Amino acid sequence: MNAMLETPQVRDIRRTARIQCQVVRLRDFSLVADRILDISEHGMLVGPADPVLTGEEVMISFQAPGLLDYIDMEAVVARIVHGRRPGETRRELGLEISYADRFTRRLLSAFSRRMPPVPPRFRPGMWRGKRRGPAFSALAPLLVA
Repeated sequence: MNAMLETPQVRDIRRTARIQCQVVRLRDFSLVADRILDISEHGMLVGPADPVLTGEEVMISFQAPGLLDYIDMEAVVARIVHGRRPGETRRELGLEISYADRFTRRLLSAFSRRMPPVPPRFRPGMWRGKRRGPAFSALAPLLVA
């Protein structure tokens, strides 16, 4: 019953951004990445990246185009793109923003709304049977004949 009362989570719209930044690992203050590739209200994709572990805490600092002030946030590495799959060309990091003050979050939200959405990426495994549902597998014998 409680599951029905919960509100469904809506995914943030990722927005295309090519912004110079500094992503620094908090453990040893080494530079991990230097470019924001896409951004949303709760996270971002950065690259090219040095090797890090999932769950590591990082600090992000960047100057949004049109602003004089720098935006500083703390984030956690949520995903590592190694660049081994088809369509991936380099190592990238998916960061989830863990701490930003209220003003910074509002600024990031307003800034990200001005950017165009990220176009969908090509998914090569989609048509080779990896992501086909039960409806397609029931029709497959009919299509072969």
